[in-house]
Amino acid sequence: MTALAAVHGVLPPHTYAQAQITDQLTRMFQPDKASRALLNRFHASTRVATRHLALPIEEYVGLDGFTAANDAFLTAAVDLGCDAVLGALSAAGLEPADVDVVMSTTTTGIAVPSLDARIATRIGMRADVKRVPLLGLGCVGGAAGVARLHDILLGAPGSAVVLVAVELSSLTLQRQDLSAANMIASGPFGDGAAAVVAVGVDHPLAATGPHVVDTASHLYPGSERAMGWDVGSTGFRMVLGPEVPGLVRAHLADDVRDLLSPHALAIDDISHWICHPGGPKVIDAVQEALGLDHDHLAMTWNSLNRVGNLSSASVLHVFADTLTQRPPRSGDWGVLMAMGPGFCSELVLLRW
Repeated sequence: MTALAAVHGVLPPHTYAQAQITDQLTRMFQPDKASRALLNRFHASTRVATRHLALPIEEYVGLDGFTAANDAFLTAAVDLGCDAVLGALSAAGLEPADVDVVMSTTTTGIAVPSLDARIATRIGMRADVKRVPLLGLGCVGGAAGVARLHDILLGAPGSAVVLVAVELSSLTLQRQDLSAANMIASGPFGDGAAAVVAVGVDHPLAATGPHVVDTASHLYPGSERAMGWDVGSTGFRMVLGPEVPGLVRAHLADDVRDLLSPHALAIDDISHWICHPGGPKVIDAVQEALGLDHDHLAMTWNSLNRVGNLSSASVLHVFADTLTQRPPRSGDWGVLMAMGPGFCSELVLLRW
C-alpha cells in the first residue's frame, strides 16, 4: 500500500476579509444596481470569512488582460509551489533529491514548461526526476492527484513521489463579465497551494502516515457543461451550472458504497471524511447524500470559512487540518474525496 508520509498547505501572505474583497470587486466590475445587489448576495451566502490573494488587493485594478494575469500566475504559482513542496518534504524527513516523481496539478494558469519542471529545477530535484503535469482537473485535482500517486507507486514500490497543487483563482476573474456564473465564481474562491509526499511499500518511510487502500474514479456522462472554463482571448471564463448539487445527491452515495463494499465497509465505518469544500450547497449535498451531520465535515466547513475554496489544493488543506486538529487513531478508516469538472468524483480510501 501507498503511505502518505506528509501533507503541507501554504497560502499567500495577502489576507482580506470577504467584505474587503466584495468592495474591491464592486469597484472593478462597476456593476449596475441590480448586478451590485446580486454580487453582494452571492458573496454573503458563501460562508467565507477571509481569503488569501496572490497579489495585494490594490494591484488587481491594473492587472488588465490575460497575458498580464498569466505572467502574475507564473511568478506566484512557482513561489507557492516551492514552499509547499519544501514544507512537505521537510515534514517527511526527505530532501528534494530524494524525489523520484513530481506531479503538479493546476487549472488557473498555463505554464510551459509546466509548474513541476519549474519547481523541480528551483529547489534542486534530480535531473532524472520524472514529471507528470495534470491540467484541467479543477477542484477534483487534489484527490485525483493522490489517487494517481498511488497508481504510480504500485508499479514503483521503492519510490518517493510528490504531488503539488497550486491554484490562483483570483487571477482568472473576468472584470467585464457580469454574468451570474462570474459573480458566483468571484465569491468563494481563494488562492493557495499544497503538497503531498507519498512513498511505496518498499520505501524506508512506508510505515509512516495513513495508507492508501483503494481509489475510485467516476465520470458522469452528459454533465460536461456543469463546471469548467471557457478559454478565450480574455482568459478563463467560468462555466458553473446550477445542477452541481443535484449531481452530488444523485451519484455520490453510490460512488462511496462502490469504494467501500469490496473491503466489507459501510459509510458508518468511516471515521474521517476529508472532503473538498465546494461551497455551502455542495457540502450540504454531500452531507445529505451520505447521511452525515455538520460535525462529520467540520474540517471542510472550517476550511471554507477561513480560506475559501482553493480548487485542487482545498482537499489537501482539509487533509492537513484533519491530521493536526483531529488526529486519527491507529486502525481508523478515512475517505478523501472531491468533485470537479467532467462532472466527476475522485475517492481515496485511507487507513491509519
